[in-house]
Amino acid sequence: MVKNSEVKLSAVAGDLKKSPSDALVIGVGQGPDGPVLLDNPLTAKAAEALAESLSVLGITGAADQAHRLPGLPEAGATILLLAGVGKLSATKPLSEEALRRAAGSAVRQLAGVATVTLALPTTTLAEVAAVAEGAAMGAYSYTEFRSSKDGLKDPVKNVIIRTDFATDKALAPVLNRASLIGTAVNATRTLVNQPPSHLYPESFADAAKELSKGLPVKVTVWDEKRLEKEGFGGILGVGKGSTRQPRLVKVEYAPAKATAKIALVGKGITFDTGGISIKPALGMGDMKSDMAGAAVVLNTVLALAGLGLPVKATAWLCIAENMPSGAAQRPADVLTMFGGKTVEVLNTDAEGRLVMADGIVAASQEFPDAIIDVATLTGAQLIALGDRTAGVMGSDSLTGAIKTAADRAGELVWPMPLPEELRASLDSQVADIANIGERHGGMMTAAVFLREFVGKGKDGEQIPWAHIDIAGPSFNNGSPYGYNHKQGTGSTVRTLVAYVEDILTKTV
Repeated sequence: MVKNSEVKLSAVAGDLKKSPSDALVIGVGQGPDGPVLLDNPLTAKAAEALAESLSVLGITGAADQAHRLPGLPEAGATILLLAGVGKLSATKPLSEEALRRAAGSAVRQLAGVATVTLALPTTTLAEVAAVAEGAAMGAYSYTEFRSSKDGLKDPVKNVIIRTDFATDKALAPVLNRASLIGTAVNATRTLVNQPPSHLYPESFADAAKELSKGLPVKVTVWDEKRLEKEGFGGILGVGKGSTRQPRLVKVEYAPAKATAKIALVGKGITFDTGGISIKPALGMGDMKSDMAGAAVVLNTVLALAGLGLPVKATAWLCIAENMPSGAAQRPADVLTMFGGKTVEVLNTDAEGRLVMADGIVAASQEFPDAIIDVATLTGAQLIALGDRTAGVMGSDSLTGAIKTAADRAGELVWPMPLPEELRASLDSQVADIANIGERHGGMMTAAVFLREFVGKGKDGEQIPWAHIDIAGPSFNNGSPYGYNHKQGTGSTVRTLVAYVEDILTKTV
């Protein structure tokens, strides 16, 4: 599997001619009376002339708008790019996410240019961090299977951030974190973008090992023989129809001075036909992305390890390929899950919750402080929350904290309830529980199913648990926007890293 090259992040202050680049990016916002040129390092005369020309040039300041002009002598660059940041408010400062998206959009649209200087306004280190993160995520491409690179533009290789914080000693860890976040998000994207001919359970497990090299993590792989011996009936049941055997991958980061212990469980269906309950052909190709949850939890743990945070974090990748064949599980089959609970399979296309149940039970047996599972679990998520907002359900102590972390990270997450009446719809006549229930509110019904497999902690109480459904935001079928490219987005990696940072702050 090809790794994407990482963009180099650095910072400068003062005269831009001393740090020349191919393109200089400055911001333009949508003011109440027209476009507004944001604070920038140009001379007052040049900035005034440029500001007066914005409307004539058709520049509005709308988000994602990028307008190229010839570089100015004092800019130290051959290209001047005016990047839209969106609407400006007289009462609220420009948000960190607006800066993150503007930086990502500019770097994405400057593909083919080697070195870019971002001169967006940064008044705090957090704003510098946002610009750096956006740039790291914008500098991405996926061309592994192109036989010819003709007409393709390489992503930006070097990003220089123009900021007064360039000499601040606290900047180095900020840029290092942004680089690690970018690496984790882009590695998640690349896994999601892999074709199912090349990413299948065994190769996914190999990719986890490869991505973990050089980091203080331990990778353990359950093959089909060990899965059968230990009774992982959900993962085995889903994978029965494929010639490519399922895998369970455990990735452990366990620093000696850990002050918290979390488990992350990810859905890793490398391709989902629906099994015997087969999906319509239209759009089935997108089902290569049904392993996004496993990619997210893998790269989150690797990012935590790279940051050296004092938390024990374990990722459980529940990997299978859901195919129809003479060996596939059937509607009305009963599976015995890891831990002994039985499930009647009423729909083989509700397979994600089956592999996740095994992973949640396994995670519970290690008594973590919290379990968070991430999955492209239901089409109902898109109906309820759209393409860009993930749903989070579970323990109140977790859902609120995850929403707070998502807000800080700049990702869209919305808490949803788990109505108790939905549990009755999962009753089975022949097993402990059925794998489908009430159709209305299907995102929440799926979460209610998963909750049945969350174990108890050492105190006898259910382990705090949250489920994040990323069916929509994990894959972009529309046009690129902000720092997001087409197809895999890497959604939720930043939220999970921010969540861990938040809980560590509280334990200090």
